[in-house]
Amino acid sequence: MILPITLSSAGAAALLNIWLCIRIGMVRTAKKISVGDGGDEDLVRRMRAQANFVENTPFILVLLAAIELARGSSLILAGVAGLYMLGRVAHGVGMDGGVFGKGRMAGTLITMLTLLGLGVWAVSIALDA
Repeated sequence: MILPITLSSAGAAALLNIWLCIRIGMVRTAKKISVGDGGDEDLVRRMRAQANFVENTPFILVLLAAIELARGSSLILAGVAGLYMLGRVAHGVGMDGGVFGKGRMAGTLITMLTLLGLGVWAVSIALDA
């Protein structure tokens, strides 16, 4: 069975993870920090943005797949997945601080609401079964 929303989301997540890794590499190169964070706040912020993405995205992908398997593809599920990915971009940019610093808060809020919403949706499907 093909799960187009989950597959698209997993692909988008892979690309976002590469983008977050490249952003880390740019700081490493500019500041000549090969291993660890060297105590550099900019590097720590970018590393945490990527780590936070890796901490949350597997749960989202599992929930998307489970819901899509149980209920099929839907515009709402696709919208939730897309919003989550946009939130993760906002969080990544927001972790740099500065003018886009509010993106961190927006991305965090979107992530928490997505986890909550998908979690409740999954439980409601399970209780209906």
